[in-house]
Amino acid sequence: MAQDEKKPTATEKGKGKEEDVPMSNGDSSSKIDKDGKPVENGKVGELPDEDLSEEDEQLKSDLEMLVERLKEDDASLYQPSIDSIKNFIKTSTSSMTAVPKPLKFLRPHYDELAALYDKWPAGADRDSLADMLSVLGMTYGDETKFETLRFRLLSKSDDLGSWGHEYIRHLALEIGQEYQNRLTEEKDVQDLSELALSLVPYYIKHNAEADAVDLLSELEMIEELPKFLDENTYSRTCLYMTTMVNLLTFPEDKQFLKTAHDIYVTYGKLAQAMVIAIRLNDHELIRRDLESTDDMVLRKQLAFMIARQRIQYLDLPTETTDEQEVDECLSNTKLSDHFQTVAKELNILEPKVPEDIYKTHLESGRGSGAAAESAKHNLASAFVNAFVNAGFSSDNLMLVSEKQNSWVWKTKDDGMLSTTASLGMLLQWNVDQGLDTINPFHESHEDAIKAGALLASGIMNSGVRSEGDPAMAVCDADTIQTGKPAMRMAAIMGLGLSYAGSAREDLLEVLLPVLEDNSLEIQLSAMAAVSLGMIFVGSSNYQVAEAIATQLMDDERQKQLKDKWARFMALGLALLYFGRQEDVDVILELLKAIDHPMAAPTATLASVCAWAGSGAVLKVQELLHTCNDHIEDKDDNKGEQLVQSYAVLGLSLISMGEDVGQDMILRQFAHLMHYGEPNIRKAVPLAMGLISPSNPQMKIYDTLSRYSHDNDNDVAINAIFAMGLVGAGTNNARLAQLLRQLASYYHRDQNSLFMVRIAQGMVHMGKGTMTLNPFHTDRQVLSRVAAAGLLTVLVSLIDAKQFILADSHYLLYFLVTAMCPRFLVTLDENLKPLTVNVRVGQAVDVVGQAGRPKTITGWQTQSTPVLLAYGERAELEDEEYICMSAVLEGLVILRKVSSRSVPLFNRWNADNNRIES
Repeated sequence: MAQDEKKPTATEKGKGKEEDVPMSNGDSSSKIDKDGKPVENGKVGELPDEDLSEEDEQLKSDLEMLVERLKEDDASLYQPSIDSIKNFIKTSTSSMTAVPKPLKFLRPHYDELAALYDKWPAGADRDSLADMLSVLGMTYGDETKFETLRFRLLSKSDDLGSWGHEYIRHLALEIGQEYQNRLTEEKDVQDLSELALSLVPYYIKHNAEADAVDLLSELEMIEELPKFLDENTYSRTCLYMTTMVNLLTFPEDKQFLKTAHDIYVTYGKLAQAMVIAIRLNDHELIRRDLESTDDMVLRKQLAFMIARQRIQYLDLPTETTDEQEVDECLSNTKLSDHFQTVAKELNILEPKVPEDIYKTHLESGRGSGAAAESAKHNLASAFVNAFVNAGFSSDNLMLVSEKQNSWVWKTKDDGMLSTTASLGMLLQWNVDQGLDTINPFHESHEDAIKAGALLASGIMNSGVRSEGDPAMAVCDADTIQTGKPAMRMAAIMGLGLSYAGSAREDLLEVLLPVLEDNSLEIQLSAMAAVSLGMIFVGSSNYQVAEAIATQLMDDERQKQLKDKWARFMALGLALLYFGRQEDVDVILELLKAIDHPMAAPTATLASVCAWAGSGAVLKVQELLHTCNDHIEDKDDNKGEQLVQSYAVLGLSLISMGEDVGQDMILRQFAHLMHYGEPNIRKAVPLAMGLISPSNPQMKIYDTLSRYSHDNDNDVAINAIFAMGLVGAGTNNARLAQLLRQLASYYHRDQNSLFMVRIAQGMVHMGKGTMTLNPFHTDRQVLSRVAAAGLLTVLVSLIDAKQFILADSHYLLYFLVTAMCPRFLVTLDENLKPLTVNVRVGQAVDVVGQAGRPKTITGWQTQSTPVLLAYGERAELEDEEYICMSAVLEGLVILRKVSSRSVPLFNRWNADNNRIES
């Protein structure tokens, strides 16, 4: 080789204008000059001859000859030449990362061919040339001109699929980019929409449903998707859509859910449709789905799903036996019986005493084995006893006849209230037995015990709707309006717990007067606000919102709003907009006009509640920015400090339920603990607990264990509670050991020791059969009622020493709204327990995977009933039964396949609003 033809070295290449940059299509053998043109052997658009094989030389020569024919004047040569070029492109073979050789050889001629298109007259030849140029446009250097899309719109050909999947994907990418450009320039996009719709059938046919959803999402046309689906493709498509919702913004997320719901209804999958209707919190849609089937067994299953979300109906027909059973399922009246059955199967009916949890003989350290018999210690034992034996309707402390009332008298003042109220948790869901058991306490001469009995009635009824409304009868309007302060407060809170999520209008008449009465103590009005917030959670009820907003603006209330209880007035307003997203903007604008220190914390709390569970990145960024401000620790700045504390809780509330978001927020919490103000630092442990309730991840509870020894006692106390929250109902041995060590460490500190005991009770909640996690139905649905209860407790713990550790420990009972058995109970068509074998293992994300992948891994075969831990999923071992529910979780009805003819496929009849086989 001559000296002047010597190839440049790597060093010399780096000095020139050309760069060794791989082509975007993966061709690592090609170089691109600064203008985006291919560079080979120093000449633009040419391949070095010595690199070509004899076969490649022939291909290149043939293609160049065909291009020359297209330049000639003889029009009869055009179509055969174009067809030959197309055939070369379609039949070429290459590696996944290389540009097909016909495209590589034709690339230098692209501009010439594009010029020919402009010269040729309109007709079939010109359209065919445009079709070919659209494919060649994939290799064109200038990515801003969208050549593939430009010539596709000019071509009349509709045979897009013949060019292959990579071409379709490239075209879809350019459609999306051009669509955004035209929207910005306010240009017409009709042609793009039509072209996009022509791609969808190809995607669906080739198992690329996710690509079809992404394309239609980009062009805001997701409602067009259902008409392209069939019995074989709707399931995978809906799975992708519902999983994708967490990554979308309002209102597109709602549009996705509504579209998926309509698809499920069309194909007769009412259980899956009901899950989406519950996620949408659309009560009319829920009612329509429930009443749209004449299959009463399926209707009962749907009723179980609705009851799990604490959505209550009051006016369904109950004329027939089946309709009465559906009403029972909706009312959760048999929940206690099913829970007792599971406890019997697991052989855990034997009551436990606090000492079984404390295991003081294992605690090391001076004085650890002899905790003082103080009123505070006895109160802690009452809470622990209530948590551990919750729902079992038996214990050895409160419900033993010969000791009746005895433990109550070992506490004093407000401690007697909380101790008596613990009866409600012991008797949870068991209304029939509970009323008789609690009744003697109503006759006590102690106001605190009477108040505790009122609260116990509300706790016991939480999540259950009983005939005769016993909670309403006990916590009546007379007690609330004329009773002693403690009894009024307990009755108000009892109604809030009992009817949480029910949205019952008749309760407005009872509670609104208390909220609006300026002459009352702020504590009563604030508790009325919280109870109304719990009852109407996520409903944006305008009457309650208006009443609370009026109180915040009332001049006579201004002084009272500086009280510590004012934060619960704000919380009540925030709960009304739980999960409502942009609906909260109206109230936020109103709060801006209020000149009071509580206005800003109220706005922050309302905003984080509105976007709870949405994973909204922009909201998270706003909250982090809020946490960045420096606020001096002075009484004048209490409102601004609350803003930051609520912002920290909001980070968890918005990110919970989405694994990637959780990991990112946990990383941010580490920064906040290092650099944050004291008010931020004491909120961080609570937020860490809120992001992972009843899911004891080692990385979280080990961090909390370190924080539990923090120099700031407020941080330590909150970290201890958060450890209990993270391990609630799991019997986690490692957490139990850490808490025993903390009991020894804090044996001289009454406040810290009290919180350690509470945390110990929470870890062993329901003897390990319950959960506080607000997500259910395979973590698809966020229970607004459960999340609201958790948030209420955490708001009180922001200043634990003013509430929980002082005389307002009864606020811990707001946890009952989140307490739920974590069992799987299978029932037959007559709602009787049915034992079947199921496989239980870790859930696997199968979204977008081809074929029929396994949905669980590392499973074990067990007989129902079984307990499901966080992240576990169950599936039937055989096909003897079919499941009427969307997932195997909670109360599930099974139908024996041979018991009746089961249609393989159902369709929605729009004429009569019914599912038909």
